[in-house]
Order: sequence, then structure tokens, then C-alpha cells
Amino acid sequence: MSDEYKAAQAQLMLDQAGDVDVIITTALIPGRKAPILVNQEMLDVMKPGSVLVDLAAANGGNVAQTEANKVITTANGVTIIGYTDLPSRLASTSSTLFGNNVAKFLLSIGPQTTKEKGIFQIDMEDDAVQNMLIAYDGEARWPDKITPFSPPPPPPKAADDAVELSEEELLLAANDKQKADFIRNAGIASAASFALLAFGFNAGSSDDVSLLATFALAGLAGYQVVWGVAPALHSPLMAVTNAISGMTAVGGMLLLADGSQSGGIIPDSPSHWMGAIATLLSFVNIAGGFLITVKMLDLFKRPEDPSDYFEFYAIPSAVLVGGLGAAYLGGNLENVSGTVSVAAAICCISASEYTFVSTA
Repeated sequence: MSDEYKAAQAQLMLDQAGDVDVIITTALIPGRKAPILVNQEMLDVMKPGSVLVDLAAANGGNVAQTEANKVITTANGVTIIGYTDLPSRLASTSSTLFGNNVAKFLLSIGPQTTKEKGIFQIDMEDDAVQNMLIAYDGEARWPDKITPFSPPPPPPKAADDAVELSEEELLLAANDKQKADFIRNAGIASAASFALLAFGFNAGSSDDVSLLATFALAGLAGYQVVWGVAPALHSPLMAVTNAISGMTAVGGMLLLADGSQSGGIIPDSPSHWMGAIATLLSFVNIAGGFLITVKMLDLFKRPEDPSDYFEFYAIPSAVLVGGLGAAYLGGNLENVSGTVSVAAAICCISASEYTFVSTA
């Protein structure tokens, strides 16, 4: 479990400790020290007279002040029972409870049906009674004479006061809805047409149009793939595939480094602007994917697992970013950005493989 989950769990326990009067703890793994579930802060907010029964007292207890084989009272009047032999202490109590259950069970079969003392009459009309009788009055009832219980039918629902429309009115309503859908779709298509024409008038060459076509088809294919995935799988899907989709960052960097006219940082052509946007969106995509991956993997992390030290990877990242800055100042940004894109591609592929293996 992640640290955020544990913190939320502890806060919930703290809130409940101030409301309840009795807490029974039983978290215990044989051969290990019992984890602390009720710490001192939770004990301090409990009401005077509250009772805690610690069933894990033999291994240290789940309560902060538990003492084995003792009953103690805290400074704020909370009683902590830490007996390690509770099963032997509860023999008479458990026998009484079981005896009461059996008595109530037998009484529900017959004597309570007549309300007359000393008369035991089995109610065969009772579904629970007739289903549990294997034999009665010297005659075997199972399996042919036992009627399986069937729940009563649900009460009929009250008819809604719906206004019945004529065929002409229904057709008119359907036409109005159809017209509204067409108007909305026509507006969207008009906006898209205007955007395409604006891009075409401002495109520097046919290569820009080819890039736009590739981008549109790739976006449509990606949308259809993700749309077909069940919502419950969206988080694993993002965690595994976002690193692969980060390869769009490589394409964006290649676009930024290709055919630069000014050699500056500010994009100076439509293709450069598309490369800058692709790089920015890819960064957001990769960062979000790895954040989700970390949260998923933390759910399966055990306390005895070694820690991860991913912060050391900031050193090679700083080297690459610093190299890009030096290349820009030295006028060699085009070549250096191409080599850095190779490193980015290798990191994306390696990270996605590690993520897939870890989650599998």
C-alpha cells in the first residue's frame, strides 16, 4: 500500500476512535510482532470508559499501551484488555451464546406458533420450517416433499402518469431532435473545415499537409483503441502504454531540429509549431503515465521490499538538458538534438518494458 493510502487509513482510524466505545483488534501474523493499529494519538481521543480488547497481545499487541496478560487503564480512563488466554476465559460465554441460538431455533419451529404452553406443533406453512424437515411423522420428506422457497413477487409498480402522444406528435418530436443533432454536427464540421483551410493557406509546403494527415489518422486510431477499453482498465492501460506513446516526443524533437530557418528556440514554421506542441503534450503524457505507474506499484509493495532511488536518474537527465543548452549557445543545436532524441527513445522503450514486467 502507498504512503497516501496508509495516511488516509490512519486518519480514518483516528476519527473513528473518538466516536466508538469498544474496539477489538486482531491483526496478527504468526511468528511476527503484531502491528500497531491503535497508537497513542488514537488512545488520547477516546472517551473515558471506552474498552479495547487486544487479541494480539501475545505478540506485542495492536494497541500502543497493551501489556500481555494485564488489564490496564490509561490516564484518560480507557481500559485495555490484553489477555493472551481469552479462548479459555470465554468457554462459558460461548456455550451460553450457542445454547441460546439452539433454543431460539427450536422454539421457532413449533411452540411459538400456538402460543400455548406445553404444546409443540410444527408449522408446516412456515417456509423455513418445512424446508429443514428431512422426515416428519415417520415419513421421509427429502427430497420430493420439500418445497423450495421462492420469494414473493415484487409489488406492482404504480403506473406513471405519462402523457400519451399521438403518432403525429411523436414524429414531430423525433424530427425536432434529429434537426438539433444535424445542426450541432454541422457546426462542428464547419469549425473543422475552417481550421483545415486556415492550416492549408498557412502551410509552408506539402510536407506540412502530409504531417497533418498522419497526425489526424494517428489521433483517430488512438482514440478508437482507448475508447474500446473498459473504464476499469484505463489506469493499467495508461501505466503500460504511456511510455511507448512518449515516442511522439522524439518525433516532435526531430521536427524542431529539421530545417530551422532562424536557429532560435521560438518555432518559425507550422511544422516547428506542431513539433513543439507534440513535445509538450508528450511530456505531460509521459509524466502522468509514470505517476500512475508508481501509485499502482506501491499497492503491491511490501514493507520488507528494498526502496527505490529514482532520484539519481536526475543526474543523466541534467547532463542531457545541459548539453542541449550548450549546443544552443554554440550554434550546434540541430545535431545535438538529434542525438538526444536517440537517448529519449531508448529511455522510453526501456521504461515501458520495465513497467510491463513490473505490472505483469
